[in-house]
Amino acid sequence: MGCGWCFGFSFSKKDEKVMGSRSGSDSHTSQESLLDKEVEDDYGSYNGYMTDTCSADDCEFQSPTKRSEEILVYRMQHGLICREFPVKETHELIRSEDDNGNKMVNEYVQGYKIGAGSYGKVVLYRSQLDGKHYAIKSFHKSHLLKQRVAPSETAMSDVLREVLIMKMLSHPNIVNLFEVIDDPATDHFYMVLEYVEGKWVYEGAGPPCGLGEHTARQYLRDIVSGLMYLHAHNIVHGDIKPDNLLVTGSGTVKIGDFGVSQVFEDDNDELRRSPGTPVFTAPECCLGLTYHGKAADTWAVGVTLYCMVLGKYPFLGDTLQDTYDKIVNDPLSLPDEMNPLLENLLEGLLHKDPRQRMTLENVAEHAWVIGEEGPIRQYVCWCKHNRLRREHSHGSPTDTLTFKY
Repeated sequence: MGCGWCFGFSFSKKDEKVMGSRSGSDSHTSQESLLDKEVEDDYGSYNGYMTDTCSADDCEFQSPTKRSEEILVYRMQHGLICREFPVKETHELIRSEDDNGNKMVNEYVQGYKIGAGSYGKVVLYRSQLDGKHYAIKSFHKSHLLKQRVAPSETAMSDVLREVLIMKMLSHPNIVNLFEVIDDPATDHFYMVLEYVEGKWVYEGAGPPCGLGEHTARQYLRDIVSGLMYLHAHNIVHGDIKPDNLLVTGSGTVKIGDFGVSQVFEDDNDELRRSPGTPVFTAPECCLGLTYHGKAADTWAVGVTLYCMVLGKYPFLGDTLQDTYDKIVNDPLSLPDEMNPLLENLLEGLLHKDPRQRMTLENVAEHAWVIGEEGPIRQYVCWCKHNRLRREHSHGSPTDTLTFKY
């Protein structure tokens, strides 16, 4: 869903110097894999760093993916969703052409390709019903079923979990899912998503030193608002990074791509498998231990802020293992002339010890984040709004669900 330059600047790979390469001519390719995609070998082994500590048999029973799907199905069956209007579900697919010969999917007229992912492509469409543009993710179900992502799971599991998660969510800083088109008689599967314009900047055209504090602060406030909403609903995103943070024409950031996200029944967000992007991976995820998903998300927010402000990554090695070594062992390097408040915030977000790492609630109250804009606006989500309305009507709480945000 995301464009590679959605923050309005690019991280030029030619600016990242390769120092002491141990992989010879493969170094450039290795670094690209750290920046541009998720890398996972043998369902969880990163060049010797094990990020999934359960055995294949154990995973059959302990897989967070299965647990997430069960929780999501339960919530859907019991109406525990956080959106006023449900996602439209369409089970008939009509492929045709308009009067100008443009391809159509039901009422949507095809435009041009705007993105691509591991499982499918994203194309801009225009609805003939309301005239609006939509970003439509398209998949081939047969391809998803053949692509294995874990010992007992295929890519179809990831896509269906993403759909179930997005069916539950509604927040101004999260990309909205409007419709799912799944015709049992065809191999095609579509997700009709809110179209976010993004900001495309070709390599070398962006500011040499990031976005500047003002823009970075505005973007961070939106990211924190959306992520606090997810965490309050016991959802861990799992892959926070600029590519998955889209910017509207008015400068609002929206979180997208829930392909590796997980859901929990309560505040116990312990995970074993870390399928995110290497350079945004938290230290505890590199050590082959169980870790807490919310704290790992918060680390990724810190890496993202570092990128926004300085235009480069805080920890990047020549190879995957070298990158993990740096994430775990290297101290955070910040310019001497950096704003002391921003320096304090980055050090808190990028603390190696997740127990001492700054929480999102702390971030929202931080002096640099508040700036001249004041505290981040408290968003009353749909399910909390209904709960408060029922409490007001009956004079006492009737809903056992508790949200922190």
